[in-house]
Amino acid sequence: MKARHALRALRERTHTRLLGGDEPDPRFTLANERTYLAWVRTSLALLGGAIAVEAFTQQTFSPEARRLMVDCLLILSGLLSLGSALRWLNVERALRQRRPLPLARIIPLLSLGCAGTALLLTWYL
Repeated sequence: MKARHALRALRERTHTRLLGGDEPDPRFTLANERTYLAWVRTSLALLGGAIAVEAFTQQTFSPEARRLMVDCLLILSGLLSLGSALRWLNVERALRQRRPLPLARIIPLLSLGCAGTALLLTWYL
């Protein structure tokens, strides 16, 4: 029983330290989680694209070109995954502290990364 109370106290301290503020309307928190999951799905799609390029384009691209495209997609996938977690945390903090929502910095990252990878793809075709 003491362990359960200690665990609950630790969770509450961590929760307060990370997020702070008051509990927002659950609809906003759930919307923030859905957005986070959409970013994670996009990250997984980029990861799947990297795997597909490596597995199915051996006769299409040179090894160097394939490696470059795979690396770009993998790096973009990792950055998007990390960025989505940070975005979720920043939005959750803003909701709890009743501040304006922060701008999404990962949107330009995703746009530039995908455009750069597409340019590499057209250059090597």
